[in-house]
Order: sequence, then structure tokens, then C-alpha cells
Amino acid sequence: MAMNHVRSVRSILSSTNEAIGVAYQRTFATGKAKKGKGGASADGPKESSLSKEVKASTVVGGNILKEGTDPKILPDSEYPDWLWHLLDKRPALSELRRKEIDTLPYEDLKRYVKLDNRARIKENNSLKAKN
Repeated sequence: MAMNHVRSVRSILSSTNEAIGVAYQRTFATGKAKKGKGGASADGPKESSLSKEVKASTVVGGNILKEGTDPKILPDSEYPDWLWHLLDKRPALSELRRKEIDTLPYEDLKRYVKLDNRARIKENNSLKAKN
């Protein structure tokens, strides 16, 4: 009788462990939304609650303070000149090495020194690591 009781407890535990494993199984996004009781589908894009005028005139999410509002977008003439050159492509170290150092502008010369030092440090570290 005790053996039957142990078997039934084991079968209950194993089925419970399987149910827990299924309930807590990690799932990966496949692009298909699971439909719940609400019947709402996540297939379409979400509607924005902001109007187009607000999006075009303010930096949405630019306010990092608890109080206050998002900053307004100013005309291009109100921003400093250096701002428009932040995303310009700068020459790589290999391009700078091909040019004559005497003819480089000051900014490119600074960049050359910085990148060259960084490359020498990396090479020295790799040589020390091999020894």
C-alpha cells in the first residue's frame, strides 16, 4: 500500500514538473503575436498620440527633467557651426599615413597622433601578452 502511495506521489510530481516546464518555457519572437482575450493584434503599427505639428516643432523626449517641456526646434541659423560637422567622415589611420605629415591640417594631425599612439599601444600590449 505504501509503495502505491509513493508511485502516485511521484506521478503527480512528474506531471507537475512538466506543467511548470511548459509554463515557464522561454519563447522567442517569431513575428507572430499571440492573440489574447482582447483580440487586439500587434501586427499593425501603433498610432502616435502626438500630432504632426508637435512632432515637427519640438524635440520629443528631449526633456530629461521632472518638470518642464520638450525643447522647441530652432531654425538652423540658431545652432553653432560645429554642430553640422559632427557626422562628417574623418580619415582613417591608413589614409593619414599615406599623406605627408607636413601638409596635414591641424585637426587631421591631432587625429593622426592619437590613432598612431593607440595603434602602438595595442601592438605593444599584444607582444607582451604573447611573452
